[in-house]
Amino acid sequence: MDRSNKPYDGLFGRPTSHMLAMSAASSSSLSLATILSSGLKGGITGGIEICITYPTEYVKTQLQLDEKMGGMKRYKGIWDCVVQTKREHGIRGLYRGLSVLLTGSIPKSAFRFGTFEELKRRSVDEHGNLSPIKRLLCGMGAGISEAIFAVTPMETVKVKFMHDQTLRNPQYRGFIHGVRHIVRTEGIRGTYQGLTATILKQGSNQAIRFFVMETAKDIYRGGDPTVYVPKAWIFLFGGVAGAASVFGNTPVDVVKTRMQGLEASKYKNTLDCAQQILRHEGPKAFYKGTVPRLSRVCLDVGITFLIYETISDLFKKYLNI
Repeated sequence: MDRSNKPYDGLFGRPTSHMLAMSAASSSSLSLATILSSGLKGGITGGIEICITYPTEYVKTQLQLDEKMGGMKRYKGIWDCVVQTKREHGIRGLYRGLSVLLTGSIPKSAFRFGTFEELKRRSVDEHGNLSPIKRLLCGMGAGISEAIFAVTPMETVKVKFMHDQTLRNPQYRGFIHGVRHIVRTEGIRGTYQGLTATILKQGSNQAIRFFVMETAKDIYRGGDPTVYVPKAWIFLFGGVAGAASVFGNTPVDVVKTRMQGLEASKYKNTLDCAQQILRHEGPKAFYKGTVPRLSRVCLDVGITFLIYETISDLFKKYLNI
């Protein structure tokens, strides 16, 4: 019998629809497992990292909210902000609003790393490497994901809470009361102020950070993804990635912070906010808080990637995932 025109079906014959369905289900299960494990590792990473770096985040936000429009600046600089906060609220004052950020940092990191790892899994070539453009796109996708599902509502509440604490008669008695007050007076939409600016910030942030990190690791490995990268180098690469993101998108961060403050109603939209800042305060205003943000972000990103890689190694060693 002539078999020359029959397609080769492999050792076990042509796959049936049942076999294809099982294959698809297996792939879907693998994808879900990847997302969940990466999300869990990211969540643990976020919780540890924010407890270490929160005071610098507090100072950065206070300086950005310290507008020059219509009055004297309250703070002379970073150290003055720390001194005044300590004098008025004690050392615990530098941790005011931590519960807000801690509550949000866990899902933020979960969405960030979960999304990135899944996008990376779908985008690597046959050697397990990402092309430069795909590094950017996977990072951007991770940033957009965390912006929509975690960062925007978390940051809005955090900034409003911090801003409220600078008033003579604060209206929020705590995190839960603050959230209730915002939702009652402004609706759910009140927790999504500055969504566009946040998507721009987080998307560009993570695009830059993951691009730098993945590129640095690829250079160290010489293109072989199986080569081990020491933790000290991971921390260093993370610090460089953090610095690059600060200089790349601090103006967006300033606009986002203003859009989420208690006086956000005076801005029509993100563009109007940027225009008002430029008109009333000048170009330098877009880089307010850069120094405290630079120190915070370099440490933050370095620690974040270091913790994530460490947790990933522990998961592989003890859980085989």
